[in-house]
Amino acid sequence: MGFLEERDIEDVPSIKEYYKGKTIFITGGSGFMGKVLIEKLLYSCTDLDRIYLLLRAKKGVDPEKRLAAIYSSMCFNRLRKDRPGVFESKVFFIAGDCSEIGLGMSEEDRALIVNRCQIIFHVAASVRFDDSLKVAARLNLRGTKELIDMAKDVKNLEVLVHVSTSYANTNRVSIDEVVYPPHADWRDTLNVCESFDDATLNSLTPKYLGELPNTYVFTKQLAEHVVYEQKGKMPIVIMRPSIVISSIEEPAPGWIENLNGPVGILLASGKGILRSVYTDPDLVADYMPVDIAIKIFIAGGWLRGSKKLEPTDDIEVYNCSAGNIKTMTIGEIVKYGKEVIIEETPLDGMLWAVGGSITKSRFEYNLKVILLHLLPAILVDIILRLTGNPTMLVKLQRRIYSANIALNYYITQQWLFINKNILDLRAKIKPDDKKDFFYEMETVDRLDYFKKACIGGKEFILKEKLEDLPKAKAHLKRMKLLDKFVRYSSYGAICWYLYTSGLVIRILQWMYDTLIGI
Repeated sequence: MGFLEERDIEDVPSIKEYYKGKTIFITGGSGFMGKVLIEKLLYSCTDLDRIYLLLRAKKGVDPEKRLAAIYSSMCFNRLRKDRPGVFESKVFFIAGDCSEIGLGMSEEDRALIVNRCQIIFHVAASVRFDDSLKVAARLNLRGTKELIDMAKDVKNLEVLVHVSTSYANTNRVSIDEVVYPPHADWRDTLNVCESFDDATLNSLTPKYLGELPNTYVFTKQLAEHVVYEQKGKMPIVIMRPSIVISSIEEPAPGWIENLNGPVGILLASGKGILRSVYTDPDLVADYMPVDIAIKIFIAGGWLRGSKKLEPTDDIEVYNCSAGNIKTMTIGEIVKYGKEVIIEETPLDGMLWAVGGSITKSRFEYNLKVILLHLLPAILVDIILRLTGNPTMLVKLQRRIYSANIALNYYITQQWLFINKNILDLRAKIKPDDKKDFFYEMETVDRLDYFKKACIGGKEFILKEKLEDLPKAKAHLKRMKLLDKFVRYSSYGAICWYLYTSGLVIRILQWMYDTLIGI
């Protein structure tokens, strides 16, 4: 029995009322989605008691300084302006690490969470596709197991929101909001990872993964089963976001802090360094704006947390994906992005004019990589070295190529994510909460959205100022003229070579002799 079907919520408190006075524990709070989750909770549910973030020391930076670094993010600009002092008074760190036994927490901190916390958001994950099985299993699988073990002891746990991925079952074409059979036993997998040396495990990994493409998908799929074993025992929901990209409105229009998905393609194209992408332009891309995903997380936590757990309760799964709500092909995304970049918000310091294309041919893609990516990069790096500047373009093109190959599995295939539950969930949102938590993609203007996404990438990732647009537009005009000059000069040089070499005359003579011979 779920809790979406025919549930009477008349006496259920609103989302803001539910989160009032609650203590929340969050893993993965320093990541892209984690920051937006923290900001939204503090901004729209300001009366919550406090938030504890599990933070590990990173590269010599202790957790206290990492907490300050998180708050310094532009993600919290709105909060600093409208809710000054809220972050400092309500957000605290717990030193730990999801990849360690017991989450790397001290006994005192563990006791604090066990005795005080009511809500848990497990967002932490390794999202690298090329991690070894041992590394991916340590964070995505064992980290989830350790979190569940701790959550079992939490005295007043009302809900645990586990963040998975829509791509946890990519061996299926249509993916419903259910937990599918595991591809391996998660306990055996942990034992294997802890028993074998790295070299042996790496050689066994391809066979162990089976139909799944990489260790990320494999370990996230198994982690769902760590969670699902608690059906009827713990109040849990599983959230499966697809590719999470720029926000629509919150915390700011176009907020983004990574180069995943179309924004990375558009920015690289806008800088003039990306001239070819290997994918299918007619492929329907399933992207989820980060602010919609976070609203679903919070609303899902509210609906599960406001219901008393019964042994017959299922663990609800939400595919946080566009599905059939609002679809766009990759070709349309690139087209819209180019229009915005070329005409409205060109990037500063473009190395070449915006251009390039999508191809389904691996041969054509590799040829363009050599001619349009690698050779110009070598030339630019030579010039940089001769002028005493550090080289960087060949290294950058290598990273772009590697990223495109790593994403090849995802951008050359089509899946359909069934998302009935997120539609049912939003139908439960009360009128008082609709302003802050209602979500829909049907009414989103696609061109306006990607315009904001491009501006957001320019502002939040590249740190470029919109007041410099006139200068960028002038530079764009120069780059267009240079592009035309080089192209027409190249065509002219080729034609001149063919003419002076006598090749054209020999071809015409051959055609004439052939026709006469006929």
